[in-house]
Amino acid sequence: MIKVKELKDDAIITIEVNKNFYLMTKAASFVILQSMNIPEKGDAYFKDIMSKEYNSLDEQQRAFYTIALLLAEIESQATKNKLYTEKEIAEPGEEGYIEPTLD
Repeated sequence: MIKVKELKDDAIITIEVNKNFYLMTKAASFVILQSMNIPEKGDAYFKDIMSKEYNSLDEQQRAFYTIALLLAEIESQATKNKLYTEKEIAEPGEEGYIEPTLD
């Protein structure tokens, strides 16, 4: 028999996240999205995933669900603590538009 550590059922852990970790998490969500077979419905598909029971989702949907919850919490805390800066960026077709990269 081996010993393993497991969080207590009522455990709530606070972690600090910097911008680099946030961007890495967003990049991971894009990798998961690219591997998913997403129907043309778009937003409705994601709302459906987020409203289902975790155990009823397939592996890719579970991974997306988990990362989406993590990103939502990071963004919620950033908003609550006023850690966002706003900036204007050009949209595709506008003068000065630059294709986004993961850099």
